[in-house]
Amino acid sequence: MNDRILGVIPARLSSSRLRHKPLHPILGRPLLEWVWRRAVGMSCFDALVVATDDEGIRDLCRSLGAPVMLTDPAHPSGTDRVAEVARHPDWIGWDVVVNLQGDEPLLDASHVEAAAELVTGGGWDVGTCATPVRDLPSWRDPGVVKVARTREGRALYFSRAPIPFLRDGTPDEARLGGEPFLRHLGLYVYRREALFRWVGLPPSPLEEIEKLEQLRALEAGIGIGVAVVEAASPGVDTPEDAARMEILLDNVASTLTHPRSGR
Repeated sequence: MNDRILGVIPARLSSSRLRHKPLHPILGRPLLEWVWRRAVGMSCFDALVVATDDEGIRDLCRSLGAPVMLTDPAHPSGTDRVAEVARHPDWIGWDVVVNLQGDEPLLDASHVEAAAELVTGGGWDVGTCATPVRDLPSWRDPGVVKVARTREGRALYFSRAPIPFLRDGTPDEARLGGEPFLRHLGLYVYRREALFRWVGLPPSPLEEIEKLEQLRALEAGIGIGVAVVEAASPGVDTPEDAARMEILLDNVASTLTHPRSGR
């Protein structure tokens, strides 16, 4: 029997750089609505739900016809919020769970499919994506998370540091345009049991040093497969990002699923 795939969009109201980010208007519609419209148009999900800690976001989702669940506001991460949804009786029968970023209204369906295939067809506990770093500032930027992987695609390490470090000089852009210089994309697909194991673990030493939650899973021996995709989808973290996203979305708005479409 084929695995059933549940997509979850964590949507937390508070944000350090963009006030009330999920509700921030982009071309007159809340950011979260754009994300929902994008995700609901993807064929890879058997079900899709928003997980939030805010009644205003819940009301927005209901107006869109989007399944929504109020989750514990004390969750330390979106992963914990996703796990609470996966444990709920309404969603307990799904084999594979996808954690979708609530600030990426241009998420590429092929990225979700590539990460999901690592779990459903490749036997990995968790699947995720990476793309070439491409330029030196990004390689050096601690806000850009880098990942090193094996030839078989298993994640070896995630870091904010410029990895792999080139001992004999500085990599040029041609070299940064492919492996092994990869930046991690914040998309996760979990086998159900692996998700529950992940959130049941305490923060690990490397996680606390780098402030990267996925290192907890690696330190515990949870296998993370990494699919390399062509390009990253831009997200929205700041007012400047929101302004740029308005221009991008203005070009694709007519192709997105109507906001009241749902499953």
